[in-house]
Parts: sequence; C-alpha cells; structure tokens
Amino acid sequence: MTNTTNSTDQTPINDSTLTSFDNIIINANLATFSAQYRFNIYSDSQQDSTPYGQLMNAAIGIKDGKIAWVGTHEQIKPHLTQYKNDQIKDVDGNWVTPGLIDCHTHIVYGGNRSNEFEARLQGASYQDIAAQGGGIVSTVSATRVANEEELFAQSEKRLLALIKEGVTSVEIKSGYGLDLETERKMLKVARALGDKHNIHVSTTYLAAHALPPEYKDNADDYIEQVCQWLPILHSEGLVDAVDGFCENIAFNAAQIKRVFEVARSLDLPVKLHSEQLSNIGASALVAEYQGLSSDHLEHLVEDDIKKMAASNTVAVLLPGAFYTLRDTKLPPIEALRKHQVNIAISTDCNPGTSPLTSLLLAMNMGCTLFYLTPEEVLAGATVHAAQALGLAKKGKIEVGYDADLALWDIARPADLAYQMGLNPIAGIMVQGKWRETV
Repeated sequence: MTNTTNSTDQTPINDSTLTSFDNIIINANLATFSAQYRFNIYSDSQQDSTPYGQLMNAAIGIKDGKIAWVGTHEQIKPHLTQYKNDQIKDVDGNWVTPGLIDCHTHIVYGGNRSNEFEARLQGASYQDIAAQGGGIVSTVSATRVANEEELFAQSEKRLLALIKEGVTSVEIKSGYGLDLETERKMLKVARALGDKHNIHVSTTYLAAHALPPEYKDNADDYIEQVCQWLPILHSEGLVDAVDGFCENIAFNAAQIKRVFEVARSLDLPVKLHSEQLSNIGASALVAEYQGLSSDHLEHLVEDDIKKMAASNTVAVLLPGAFYTLRDTKLPPIEALRKHQVNIAISTDCNPGTSPLTSLLLAMNMGCTLFYLTPEEVLAGATVHAAQALGLAKKGKIEVGYDADLALWDIARPADLAYQMGLNPIAGIMVQGKWRETV
C-alpha cells in the first residue's frame, strides 16, 4: 500500500481512503472559507491569507454525508477507475462553495401586503397604514386564520426560491402569531418545510416581535406570556433559538432580558433585532448573553461593537430592509471591520419591509449599498451565517464538515455578488447527495 499526501493540509492519506468515498467532485475550483486554506478576511497581508480560502484544480471526497477529504485533482486521478461513473462529478473548472445559508428570515407568514407597498408609493405613511389595520397587525391576522396546510403552501414558494439559488440551510422565525397556538403553528410549518425539502431549517422563537392587539398598552403582561409559552414550545422540540425586537417601537431592554433569562434556563441561544431605528442598548444586551447574532445594526455604536467582538456575536446585516425602507443611515461597516466582528448577510424575507427571496441579490445589495467586498458578502452567506446560527459543521469546505455544497457556472467567486437576476447555479449537494436545482 502506498501513501499520498493532501498537499493542502499535509495529512497522510492512503490508497484505501482515496478509494472509499461515496462521491467525488473533481476538476473544481473551491472557495473553502476555511482558515486551514488561509481564509482570513481581516488579514492585510497576502502572505497570511488567500481570498475566499480558494483552492484551484481541486477535488473533494465525500463519505456518509460529510467532507472526508480535500486535495488536488491530480491526487485523486489515479484512483478514479475504482469508482462508478455516477459517483464522480467532473465540474470542468467551475466553482464550488459551501451551500449558502440564509440566517435571518420570516418566511412563514400568511397574507400579502403589496397593497401597502402601493399605498406608501402614493404617499401614505406607516402610521396611516397602521391606523387602517395594516402593518404587522394585518400579517398577524392573516397568519392566525390560515391553517397549517395553507401556511405551508404559501411559505413553500418562498423557500423554493432560496433553494434554487444554492441555499442549503435557512433560519425561519415565528413572530406573526403572537399567541401560543399560532406561534406553534408557524414553528411546526417551518419544521415541515425542512423535512419535505431535505434542507436544514433552524427555528427561532420570536414571539417578542410586536404587541398583539389584545395586549395594547400592556407590554409587560404580554412579555410574561411570551416567557410562559417558550418552555412549552421548547418541550415540543420546536425551538432552536430565541429572538426579540428590541427597539423604540417594540420592546425595551428590560423586557427582552426577561425573555433571555428564560432562554438561558433552557440552554437556548439568543439573538436580537437591534439598532434598526435607534440605539437603546440592544446589541450590548445580546452580547451580555453571548448571543449568536445582533441583526440590522444601522444605529450601532462603537462601544457596543467592542462588546460584540468580546462575545463573538455576529453582525447580521439586512440590506433588503434598508433598501425597501429607503434608509439612509448606513451600518458602521468600518468599525465592525476595525474590531473584527464577523459580518453575515441575509434576506430578512418578510412581508412588510423586505419581501426578498434572493440571497444572491442580498449579497449584491451588501456590496452596492453597504460597500462590502464580494469576499465579505460571500463569507457572510456561508461561514459567518453558519456562526450566526450556531451551526458548527456548516459553512466551510473542510474535512469533517457537512457536505452541503453549491456548484456555480462562474468565472470567479465575485460573480455571485456582481450579477443581478442571472442565477448561475449548476448543482446543489445536501448532506452528500446531489439534488435537483429547478
């Protein structure tokens, strides 16, 4: 028996290993986003980093749904005769990235608010729309009356749009129920979507999203209900994380802290809608609880960025909402870079402020609106998005990670953020299995 060496990590690999994979990808260019392959987005030295952690003329061996080996095409070439044709995927020099991860969505909801979009264009204010029963109240009403089958059918279309662009993991929040029955219904639909379409769905409990009509002017009592519902839904296996909307039009830090204390008692990670409209200390709060992420962040200040850096909390930017609301207050990108806070990008797919079902377009917006680089936004939709969801084995091309991959017909990784409206997906692999892309 002879030994060969994976030149990318110097790990000895013997012939029996190189002939035991379930699937092989050959002739590939890889954007690994792995530090093992010198991905270091905050390095100023080309000697210390390689853009995208890229490997050229590479190959991947996949076993039991995991990445089992990463090396060169030449290393695996002598062993290809040991495999059946349908086990080998020759990608002819195209690019492979980790499967994309949409780490902040509200995909499950009932109804439609395009009428409000028209009304705003004709001069109606948010307050005018709300006074007429619109806004989040209209979505809550529509979501409450929809049964699970109706809610699934509406939401499935949005999920499929993401999958067709290479998304293999997605977070789905509750928060349009604002009562126990409907919050449960939303989370059950989210689980069912993941089961049917064989992708990873992280479910997030967001009952602290808005004040329902039946609790008008009684936010403290509503938060008490939110705290009581959480252990119930968690015991039913429906909750992976806990979120809240900490803002001057939503809930204050003291109220959110009550919810976070319950989450902590259940050993659930937390995250927060923070600093979208003002700064009332939300990011500092989520950092105090070692939160997975703080999201939106247009009004984030440097002191709180330091706290996020210390707690390893990801900054999730949502350019779709920024675009839809015609916001002009940019997130503090340079300060986030300065303190090396990892940045994720997401669609924020929701019916009111970001009816966006294209993570590729969100990446383009991240570049054109927030002045991020193509490498930053692609990292933000892979490795940093995985961190924002606490997914320890997703978001990288590295041995031991889940074989969730996207194959792209592109000349270079920057094309994914550069192009608008053209979907260059050429293949999607989930847990080591290729799936239909259309």
